[in-house]
This record gives sequence, structure tokens and C-alpha cells, in this order.
Amino acid sequence: MGIIRDIDDTQAPLLDHLVELRGRLVRSVIALAIGFGVCLYFAEPILGFLVQPLKDAFPEGQGQLIFTKLYEVFFVELKVALFAGFFISFPIIANQLWAFIAPGLYAREKKAFLPFLIATPILFTGGAALAYYVVMPTAFRWFLGFEGTAGGLEVEALPSAGDYLSLVMQFILAFGGSFLLPVLLLLLNRAGIVTRAQFAGARRYVIVGVVTLAAIVTPPDPGSQVILAIPLLLLFEGSLVLMRLQERKANKAAQKAKEDSAAAEALADPTD
Repeated sequence: MGIIRDIDDTQAPLLDHLVELRGRLVRSVIALAIGFGVCLYFAEPILGFLVQPLKDAFPEGQGQLIFTKLYEVFFVELKVALFAGFFISFPIIANQLWAFIAPGLYAREKKAFLPFLIATPILFTGGAALAYYVVMPTAFRWFLGFEGTAGGLEVEALPSAGDYLSLVMQFILAFGGSFLLPVLLLLLNRAGIVTRAQFAGARRYVIVGVVTLAAIVTPPDPGSQVILAIPLLLLFEGSLVLMRLQERKANKAAQKAKEDSAAAEALADPTD
């Protein structure tokens, strides 16, 4: 198992840091470009994967995506490739970010920050999966329920490819980003900015904030808002539990250190 060393002994000049930053940004851009190129080649099956929830929401053999501009589908495939390419290249981008900031951190700071770096893509992926497999099918069926007749005219859903992709990206980014709430809360707690008791005391305000956030970042259907609000509240409560466990661990470590210090002083005291 590798040993996490303390902050580097050398102090590189500012120019060296800027050169290193440029190099890591170039590597990140190259990784994103490669991911974009690969995903552009597979843009059609990726778009087919994203379209599946809408296809399942329509009755069997019905439903279609239209485009009202000749170039619309082309730009949709570009957006799909860029969106998917970022997900593929994110581990490399995150690694470059970590490699740049890690030398400036103490060993205890590295140990404290690294779990959050690992948890971020896991939580985001969990939120995105919830949006894709649960929320979008429910929301699309609810939206399609408005089909019918109005004033003697038939009301039919004919979503365009561009509008549909924007809606899917809104769902995925909203749920994936919202699932990073525990990372934010635990970082604030670990930094000593907000304590667990303060978070617990502000529970009623957090509930109001979560419900408001769910109403803002999701499309205007009650189902998706409820499906987002409930997991966020559970994640908030789970964060409080983790904070309590961290406090107990810190208290035990402090108590043990105090006992060890008292025992060392007793052994060093010649009067005993």
C-alpha cells in the first residue's frame, strides 16, 4: 500500500506551477477530445439509448422524433458525443486535477479529500441512473397523458430531437448534480465551517430548500419533483449519520491521545 507523503519539501516558482497547470489542462482537453471522437463515432447508438425511455412511454409501434431544421439532428449528435465524451474522460480529468492540487496538501488533508473525489462520480452516476431508469419513464408517460383532443382538434405529441435531448440532459444533470449533496455537506463539516448540530438544527429549512430545488431543476411534473426530493432528504439524513460517526471516531482518537499523554507523563514523573 502506498504511503501518502506530507506536503512537498520543494517550493516551485509560480512559473513552474503555471507550466504544470498548462500541461495538465492540455492532457484533460486531449482526453476530452478523444472521448468526444469515440462517442461521435457511436453517436447514433448512444442517441438510441437516450431515446429508449421515450420509446417505452409511447404505445407499442407509435411515437416518433422529428426535426424542424435540416441541421438539427447533426448538432444533436454533436451534443450527444460531447456529453458522453465528458463522462468517459472524467476519470482522467479528475486525476489531472488531483495530481495538480495534491502536492500542496498535507497528508491528513489528502486522506480527508480523496474519499470525496472517489465518491463524486459514484453519486453522480447513481443520480443519473435514477433519472434514466425511474424518473424519465414516469415523467414521459405523464407528459404523453395530455394527448387527446381540444376544441375538436387532435392533440398529438411530436417531440423534436433537439428539445428531447435538452430535456434528457436536464434530467441527468439535475439528478446527478443533486446527488452530490452529501459531498458538499461533509466537506463543509470536515472543514469546520458548519457542524452537525447546526445542520440538524436547520433541518426544517433544508426540507424547504430541497423541495424548492426539486421544483426548479426538474421539469414541471409532480412525479419527478417528488422522486428527486425524497432521495435528497434521505441523503441529507445519511450525511448527518456519517458526521456523527466521524465525531465519535474523532472523540475516541482525542481521548486515546489524552490517555497516552497522561500515561507518558506518569512514567516520566520520578516521584511515582
